[in-house]
Amino acid sequence: MSDKNAILEAVEPVIVPSQKMGVRYLIGVLLIVSMLLLVTFPKIYLQNQIYYKSRDIAVLKREFNALKEENRVITSQVEAIRFKNQILDTLF
Repeated sequence: MSDKNAILEAVEPVIVPSQKMGVRYLIGVLLIVSMLLLVTFPKIYLQNQIYYKSRDIAVLKREFNALKEENRVITSQVEAIRFKNQILDTLF
């Protein structure tokens, strides 16, 4: 009977492996997950901030271009009025 128990004790770790998932394993997994989150969240935050800032810049650039074009049109109208005024002044 003792031979049988000795063989069972020798073979038991192979047949039924001991569970390595204890408190230390859980703490290790939580530590790794928290490290990954610490690395990825700032990256995601920065990407979102860059995206929103670039959208704002695009809106401002579009408004700037529209205002530049409007300035060009108004300047040409002022030139036309000045020219017309100079012509009329020379006639009188």
